[in-house]
Amino acid sequence: MTTPQEELLPGTRRALLHRVAVAQSEGRAPSLVAAVVRGGRVVWEGSRTSVDGHGPDGDVQYRIGSITKTFTAVLVMRLRDEGLIDLADPLEKHLPGTGVGEATVAGLLAHTGGLAAESPGPWWERTPGSLRPELADVLGERPVPHPGGRRFHYSNPGYTLLGALVEAVRGVSWEEALRREVLEPLGLDRTSAHPRMPHAGGWAVHPWADAMLPEPLEDLGRMAPAGQLWSTTRDLARFAVFLANGDDRVLSAATVREMRAPAAPSEAPDLAAGSGYGLGLQLQHQDGRLLFGHSGSLPGFLANLTISLADDVAAVALANCTSGLLLGSLGADLVRIVAEAEPRIPEPWKPLQHVEPAVLELVGQWYWGTYGFALRWTADGLLSLAPLARAGRQSRFEPNGDGTWTGLEGYYAGELLTPVRRPDGTVSHLDLGSFVFTRQPYDDETVVPGGVDPEGWRGIG
Repeated sequence: MTTPQEELLPGTRRALLHRVAVAQSEGRAPSLVAAVVRGGRVVWEGSRTSVDGHGPDGDVQYRIGSITKTFTAVLVMRLRDEGLIDLADPLEKHLPGTGVGEATVAGLLAHTGGLAAESPGPWWERTPGSLRPELADVLGERPVPHPGGRRFHYSNPGYTLLGALVEAVRGVSWEEALRREVLEPLGLDRTSAHPRMPHAGGWAVHPWADAMLPEPLEDLGRMAPAGQLWSTTRDLARFAVFLANGDDRVLSAATVREMRAPAAPSEAPDLAAGSGYGLGLQLQHQDGRLLFGHSGSLPGFLANLTISLADDVAAVALANCTSGLLLGSLGADLVRIVAEAEPRIPEPWKPLQHVEPAVLELVGQWYWGTYGFALRWTADGLLSLAPLARAGRQSRFEPNGDGTWTGLEGYYAGELLTPVRRPDGTVSHLDLGSFVFTRQPYDDETVVPGGVDPEGWRGIG
């Protein structure tokens, strides 16, 4: 009988262990534990340690810091899916009296609400949450340094407000809502607001000496929805599978796909080149692949969750040091090692179950002006529009049941694709958000906005 770790080739397993060992050694981390997920389960685990009296494995808790924000975002999206809130709602509609009520729910999720990055007063990550018992203590006297919706500005108080929003709508604590609505359905029984044995201790490593100092493990109180949680690599591996595929007990596949879509302005100056932010998820283009997930840090701990949907690979890395390790780079490298050494084997091609003549009539070559596109009907029941030559706008479309189709991604996300038919029922052209797609470039038999010159195509003479 084989074990999950034997499903990766020996060379791949060694490359993963080598990368983790180098990160722990050069980053001088007291301990580092990592896991790789493929096919919906853990296929590799590795760890390196020098202190704490235990060999860390996938069941040892570490504090995960801002990965907590993704859990909070899931709770908020559940409220939206149930019709209890709208992402465009101003906070004031559901949580009055904060003084920052003009910020929208979506703006808080994407860090575009204009709120300050940190809570005023003593360093909140190293002091008891009892110092900030009310939202006013979290927000301070200057809670909105930027105009809402104008720029990405990472905000811990913003996620505190989202946690308070969950409490106001649900009528229970953030922790109780999280346990009941997310942790229990997904089987994350080693994820909790407070540490449970076995767990790692938090350490600061001296920058100029190989010496360590214990870090305080504070209860963040009101700030908990921004960074309180403890978890394990095995629990976060299950969470990664959920973020990739959805789970109807928590959120649908369509909603987690929405969370992964860029929501912060593309010119966001606070984001590194090639990166962005969705609704509770960090996004990054690296090594030619799109990665999503979240990083986390609190004094004594670093955490990272990185997922590549196209490669069907996710990586989790947890360490118990305040600084020194670049876990984002480590996570991306673990994904890359598996993706390059063992490329994903495609699912077998399968034909459509049922062929509808009205849809089959739509496929083939179309032109938007002089740009050539191919429209294909795939076995998953979607239409796929892609340029024939150079890079250009492309999207998949899902049927609406009335002959129209709605775009799922890219420029055409949410836009309506409508086949326009002649009196005899044949397809004249496609209307895509007012753009006319014809069978021939500027087809003179089709009504093209602006008209088509009656003399037609010509040369120089």
